[in-house]
Amino acid sequence: MASLFQGSKARGTTARTLKGISIPEPPTRPGEIDEVVLRMAETVFGCRDARLVWISGTTREGRLRGHQWPTTPLSQEESELIDEALARNGSVASGNVQDGWLRIAHPLQYAQAVFLARWPQATALAGGDPPGLLDFLTLLAARMRAEIELVAANHATGRMGKAAQLQKALYSLASLASSELDMQEMLPRTHAVVAGLMYAANFKIALYAPERDTLQFVYVADEKGGHGVAVGKEIPAGQLRESLTMAVIRSGSPAMGPSQKLREQFGLAPPGGFGPESADWLGVPMVAEGIVRGAVIVQSYDQRGRFSEEDRSLLGYVAQHILTALQRKQAHVELENRVEDRTRALTAEVMERQRGEKLQAALYSIADLASSDLDMSEMLRRIHLVVAELMYARNLIIAMYDADREALRVIYHADEKDPGLVEIGVEIPEAQMRDTITLGVIRTGRAVMGSPAQVNRELGIPEGVSFGAPAEDVLGVPMVFEGTVRGALVVQSYDVAERFGEEDRALLTYVAQHILTALDRKQARGELEDRVAERTRELAKAVGKLREQIVERERAEQQLMHETMHDSLTGLPNRSYLYDALERSLARMERDPKHRFAVLFLDLDRFKVVNDSVGHLAGDEMLKEAGARLQACVRPFDVVARLGGDEFALLLEDVNLPEEACHAAERAIELLSEPMHIDGKELFTSASIGIALGHPRYKRAEELLRDADVAMYRAKAHGRQRFEIFDERLHQEAIALLELESDLRRAIQRYEFEPHFQPIVRLADRKVLGYEALLRWRHPRRGLVAPDEFLALAEENGSVEQIDWQMFEQTCREISLLGEDSGYVTLNVSPRHFRSPTLARQMLELFDSFHLSHDRIRVEVTEGALLDNPDQVRETLQALRTAGVVAALDDFGTGYSSLSYLHRFPLHTIKIDRSFVSALQRGDGHGSTPVVKAVLAMAQTLGMDVIAEGVETDDQRECLLEMGCELGQGFLFSKARAASEWAARLPH
Repeated sequence: MASLFQGSKARGTTARTLKGISIPEPPTRPGEIDEVVLRMAETVFGCRDARLVWISGTTREGRLRGHQWPTTPLSQEESELIDEALARNGSVASGNVQDGWLRIAHPLQYAQAVFLARWPQATALAGGDPPGLLDFLTLLAARMRAEIELVAANHATGRMGKAAQLQKALYSLASLASSELDMQEMLPRTHAVVAGLMYAANFKIALYAPERDTLQFVYVADEKGGHGVAVGKEIPAGQLRESLTMAVIRSGSPAMGPSQKLREQFGLAPPGGFGPESADWLGVPMVAEGIVRGAVIVQSYDQRGRFSEEDRSLLGYVAQHILTALQRKQAHVELENRVEDRTRALTAEVMERQRGEKLQAALYSIADLASSDLDMSEMLRRIHLVVAELMYARNLIIAMYDADREALRVIYHADEKDPGLVEIGVEIPEAQMRDTITLGVIRTGRAVMGSPAQVNRELGIPEGVSFGAPAEDVLGVPMVFEGTVRGALVVQSYDVAERFGEEDRALLTYVAQHILTALDRKQARGELEDRVAERTRELAKAVGKLREQIVERERAEQQLMHETMHDSLTGLPNRSYLYDALERSLARMERDPKHRFAVLFLDLDRFKVVNDSVGHLAGDEMLKEAGARLQACVRPFDVVARLGGDEFALLLEDVNLPEEACHAAERAIELLSEPMHIDGKELFTSASIGIALGHPRYKRAEELLRDADVAMYRAKAHGRQRFEIFDERLHQEAIALLELESDLRRAIQRYEFEPHFQPIVRLADRKVLGYEALLRWRHPRRGLVAPDEFLALAEENGSVEQIDWQMFEQTCREISLLGEDSGYVTLNVSPRHFRSPTLARQMLELFDSFHLSHDRIRVEVTEGALLDNPDQVRETLQALRTAGVVAALDDFGTGYSSLSYLHRFPLHTIKIDRSFVSALQRGDGHGSTPVVKAVLAMAQTLGMDVIAEGVETDDQRECLLEMGCELGQGFLFSKARAASEWAARLPH
């Protein structure tokens, strides 16, 4: 029998017609010939127990597809006869005779088939074949071949149908992946597509995240329930280690068969919480770029719903298309989320900018009102309307305080419920107002906000004391001038829905100072007008003095005009005056192209240091002296203006460009570098100057000042105390700066920033104790970019915070690559982050989300961060330290390096700046050696660790060890490397 299913060649034989026998038409359906053979053989030739054995082709797996009729199993005798008949290619008879009957086997030509039957012993002997038998068998072989071809055609048609059905299914999956459907709608339709290809009543899709070792069932359909599987929830793979799904993902190979048998093969425990056993189970992995990303599972609880090898191949093929569809859908969703987040950020930025413009417009309005001819009550009423456009301020009181008379005077009062509570302009003794919020704000000199009861407690007002209708919320701010409280602004709300916030407090404090300025101006103007009126009445009695009084009035008006166009501190022309002069020079150049002029823009280097160290009064005197020296540098008809702060500008008319402008800049730098004697102290400053030359391309004064400002910053970048002329090169650099800013914003969206880790070692034995995570930018065109090429711009435009958070998250994700014994990792935190009171909480939440022990993370801050916002920085560092995250002071020695702030802040480590380390030489007691020794002694006193940065030579290392410095980092030990490079160096 085995030979039959190995195939045989059919010989060409001519079929002959049988006389007296009715031959049916060729078969039209498989199996029809079997019935014909049995009926004709038994009725015409007198045989019995006839049967037919044949093959109709091969299966998809390459095995022969065999048939027999009847379907009862063949006996040993029948199998041996079949093999012998095929071997001889002729009839054979059995030697076993039963009741006069023998079994014979005859191969059929034109077909791979054998005819079997029992014959009477007489006719089964040689030469005893019944008449017509051979002709009948020859014709039967032809008919068998027709049936075999028909069956093969039917199988081929079935395969083509299945291929078409599979192709249609794959098109459907691709269409679903690019559709607008969300994941909850797409996955059921995906299930329907798979169910159209095979039995899939129970269907699951699981996604695996190898970087987090978690599994997420994104779709579950089961006849017997979900078995506790939470769809869409990430589950640690360890919780599913006994599941067949996790076994398929770990092995990366498909599995098929009864679930109990598969569990035995994988060595898994009983199902437990993973649902009942399946009669048949089929799971295939989903693989992308050689990494298993999930699995697709179908299962049957019924013995009739069994899976085949064809099902396994089909599901494996479809699974990859499902994974592609899911990844496309996830990428689309992530892109939409990023776009939505960016849109929200831009909307917030636009709103903030609009709010700033609105505030600026309001302040201009207040300034205009202060200089208007309106009386005090009307001016205050209009100021109230301006404030009401910025915040909720229906109920407003403005009170002025006279410390000499110990009295208050309410100059404006608007209240929805108590409009006549106080009398405007009448002095009220302080004793009568001692338990009011208004006097409490004046007495304490600080802003208060909250419910009346809360504010009263804060101001020390007894409980139960109340004036007027009870309010829901109160906000009060003092009006302070030169350290003296001059009055207070108080707003209150009777509406429980209207509450004041920190933004309102900051806004009202800001507006209060402008209102105080407006009041002072108005008061000065009113007093002036009163004096003029009084003088006018006197002049009415003495006509001879009329001209003198008129001159006095004109002088006062000129003084007011002078104050409007000049700086009150230095007496120099202000920004408005300079703009007018620049516009006149531009207009003159337009009329006369030969006219030449130049603008010099400068500020005082390290002026903030003077201001913060010796005080603002000394700083003011320095500004006055600087203005006087600048005036000495120019001609009488040139303009020297103070623009604000420590910024000055010089307008040089009718100059021979650019030589005279350069000479003026050199004179200014030389004069400003000479010492200034102020309040018994010898103070020093210098200037960096930018020069913009008049040119027809300039249309507005702002353009000239802008380019001069750009040139000044270039002078600062080249070392300060020098000047630069704005030229085409600087123009191109400005354009390059804009391009860099655009690249930075795209880099944030594309997550192009990555951490590189530089080891921190023990100097004695070079043992690695930790790493510092250093920022790098993987630029798509320029390659790896160091932070000194873009960090200053990121600080300036505010994007440094987004970059830092990407760095923090990526660092936390890659810490595990450094190894279990890698020690701690330090994160550099930009000073801008410390403006947020929630920084500590956000950082701790980030660390916890990556399951990082807090003692493995340290933060580095700069001296500038400590001084910009000391109270907030101290609270943030203390909160981190309480949680186990300690702080290090970076680049110590390059800033103020004051012991006062070192003592105030919870610092754990001081990092000596590389500029001091690079200057160290063994046996040299000069240079930076005393500074390093002083830092080490100070750190030892304060109980702090010290890390020396920039160690590049063994001599530097030996010097540091001799001075008692134990820790260091630098190129001597290693440059900063990516976490993957450190992981490759770990022992395996």
